[in-house]
Amino acid sequence: MKKLNVLVACGAGIATSTVVMKKVEDLFKAHNIDANLIQIKIAEAKSKQDDADMLISTTVLPTQYKIPAIKAMGFLTGIGVDKLNNEIIDAAKKIQK
Repeated sequence: MKKLNVLVACGAGIATSTVVMKKVEDLFKAHNIDANLIQIKIAEAKSKQDDADMLISTTVLPTQYKIPAIKAMGFLTGIGVDKLNNEIIDAAKKIQK
């Protein structure tokens, strides 16, 4: 199976993306999904999307992307986490096909 390159973004690329990276890492490990997680500022996402398979962000998405872009505020608020987990896993499995 293909190893995914996943961008994990927040406004500054430091605080909330660190929290989300850990949650996504654990989620992928539990579902045997091989991925490189790359922590970035949301402003970098557009220029990095060509080398990535998916974007997971804790902030408002400023533009459209060529790759699946998932808003992950649920990991910070605790609201809708199951739905968010499913959305991320479904997107990852589609990319790996």
